[in-house]
Amino acid sequence: MAQQRVKDAMKELESGVDNKAGMNIAFEEVAWQWYEIYSVSGVKNSTIRSRRSSIRTLCKYIGGVAIGRITHGVTQNILVDLDKRGLSRSLLDGVKVTANFIFKHAIRHKLRSDNPAAEIVIPKRRLTVEEIEQTEINEKYFEEDELQAFLHASVARGLENDMEWFYLMAFTGMRVGEVCALKWTDISFEEKTIRVTKTMDMPNHNMREYELTPPKTRKAIRTFDVDDELLNMLKRLRLRQAKIRLKFRKAITDYHDENFVFCRENGYPYASRFVYDRTIRLCKKSGVSKVEGPHILRHTYITMATVAGMDLDTIMNRVGHEDSKTTKNIYTHVTKKKKKEATERVHTHFGDLYQMTFEK
Repeated sequence: MAQQRVKDAMKELESGVDNKAGMNIAFEEVAWQWYEIYSVSGVKNSTIRSRRSSIRTLCKYIGGVAIGRITHGVTQNILVDLDKRGLSRSLLDGVKVTANFIFKHAIRHKLRSDNPAAEIVIPKRRLTVEEIEQTEINEKYFEEDELQAFLHASVARGLENDMEWFYLMAFTGMRVGEVCALKWTDISFEEKTIRVTKTMDMPNHNMREYELTPPKTRKAIRTFDVDDELLNMLKRLRLRQAKIRLKFRKAITDYHDENFVFCRENGYPYASRFVYDRTIRLCKKSGVSKVEGPHILRHTYITMATVAGMDLDTIMNRVGHEDSKTTKNIYTHVTKKKKKEATERVHTHFGDLYQMTFEK
């Protein structure tokens, strides 16, 4: 025993780890120390909120445990328990990533020598054959007749701004946060382009507490061409807004004159959640079977661009994606479908030649 203690002491000296400190500081304290640094590192506000939520989840399990006492088994069991409770895969992902950050922080500050979250596994239920066969990529986008029904509903049964919101997203592939943050200065009617430089962050859905933040990646900052029909629709919206602005700018004491393309009568912008709710409403009103949020219009744009013959790199640039599994999957699916249809058309068109050959 004495020899082992000597060996352990020598190891501690060599590694520089202060085991005593690690056994006297709680996980919760280390976690919030890391968070203070992370929150000023330039990441998006939504990401900061997600990390804060993950810390609170972790602290329910190990908040008062010494950082030096936490083992791989303890961290793994947290994910197992969260999974048993039926919590989402995204929440489990967030907890795992956050725990990994915190333990790396502890290692840098010599509070422990290893990372017990480095190789923990997120539980994953194995899909049955039936589930695999029923999960098709075309559930992620509207077919042509579905899009037609949805857009018709936005005109015939839509509420204020519905038509403009949904036509814009369907024919540009813009994200809902980008649409909510769009200003008139981002649209060039002369050059027929839209420039995307920001996204809307409204965590509490309070219009007076919004923040415009840079997109998540540099690739999301982009400029793309817009067709005349869409520009004419936006011109009509601008004219309508100018009349509303003239009516309410002086009548409302805290009128928010910030030039948003989509804004309320008091000038304040909308939250992404507001548009999400409008999308769900119109899905139901239009009678389509796919009741999804605004992302389905972005995916639908990818299918239309693919059918039109646009290559994958051009599509990725236009929708502001550096690397998207969903975009690639949709592109591949639609491309295969096009090739199959082309083969069938050739067979139909030249079927008589086949018949002549086999009759001989």
